[in-house]
Amino acid sequence: MMHQHRSSTRSTGGSTGTRRRWAPFLTVSAASALLLTGCATANGSTADSSATASDGPQSRITLTYDGGLLVVDAATLEVVGDLPLAGFNRVNPAGDGRHVLVTTGKGFQVLDTGTWTDADGSSHQADPELTDLVFEADTAGHVVRHGEKTILFADGTGDTTIFDSAALLDATSELPETETVASEAAHHGVAIELEDGTLLSTLGTSEARTGVRVLDASRTEIARNEQCPSVHGEGTVEDEIVVFGCSDGVLVYDHGEFTKIQAPDAYGRTGNQYVSETSSIAVGDYNSDPDAEGYDLRQLAFTDTVAKTTKIVDLPEGVGYTWRDVARGPSDEVVVLGNDGSLHVLDELSGEVTDTIEVIDAWEPPAEWQDAHPALVVADGVAYVTDPATKSIHAVDLATGEIVTGELPDVPNEIAVVTG
Repeated sequence: MMHQHRSSTRSTGGSTGTRRRWAPFLTVSAASALLLTGCATANGSTADSSATASDGPQSRITLTYDGGLLVVDAATLEVVGDLPLAGFNRVNPAGDGRHVLVTTGKGFQVLDTGTWTDADGSSHQADPELTDLVFEADTAGHVVRHGEKTILFADGTGDTTIFDSAALLDATSELPETETVASEAAHHGVAIELEDGTLLSTLGTSEARTGVRVLDASRTEIARNEQCPSVHGEGTVEDEIVVFGCSDGVLVYDHGEFTKIQAPDAYGRTGNQYVSETSSIAVGDYNSDPDAEGYDLRQLAFTDTVAKTTKIVDLPEGVGYTWRDVARGPSDEVVVLGNDGSLHVLDELSGEVTDTIEVIDAWEPPAEWQDAHPALVVADGVAYVTDPATKSIHAVDLATGEIVTGELPDVPNEIAVVTG
């Protein structure tokens, strides 16, 4: 291992100056990492038979690259699995702390990352495996985790598939029991089940998306709102209030009632919501230029779901981001990976920048959304930042600014973290 140092510039809101600190910068070479090549098995995952015990849960990171998947130890950033898989693949945590759902041509394929904790509290690690278990879906799309459920949406049919997240934890030869709920028409959509069994699902066709409908636990429609053009994405905040993005604002569902919050601009698109279940503030990406693609954004939409208001927050001059580059921190702060290469931490109430941490070099927005570009995920107070330009991943302690870096054998694209 090679130890280096990088300066970390951290500016604190309210202070009159900028303080600099030298943060430890640890590099882990992929050549010295243990590369374990997993494969699909005939009966789902067999990781349990080769598992070793650990003192507690150990998180792992899944990264896509052109031609496969990398599984990385979140603490050391060493590569522990390299799994070939052709095509452009997307990854989402499955909700059980162990598995990742890989979006493939077949549907949502189950990746066993090889880290988990049993009901008795004992933790285990094993070789990662791409199992042959697949939640079949025509044009697999959004994955939503809420409460104890995981909700999958198939754009090609409009079908929503729901299962108990924990039921996947011990899946070996077959998938857990699922429920399927059909949409009125196929569209690029999303759905979420609330803890009382209420299902919210987008409305639309292959030509246009218009709003959201509400089904009760018996799947009878009890409400709908069609004032959300180009509805996309969802986020659930404190007290189970749900926010959907529209091309002219956001749509809020609050215990049986819809509220449309109009964007301040004639065109003001919010596509994705970045939320915390301990905060009433939903943060969305924001684009006020109908002719611009959403790959170089400069503003955020902060929605107060109690007051039912939205304010638009500007990032620092010259700083842009994409939909992959926003997350919520351990205290509900907003963390943005700017294309200046720095993490910008914003107060969730004021929107003011309270901290800035230099991480990678400046980067250009992608030409297409699928193109590899830096991505951000925050877990347990650590911001994980990918850097395709240097084939590396960085772990940034948001409290101290310390940075750990791991080298990768391939160019990373999408990222998902499981807790173990």
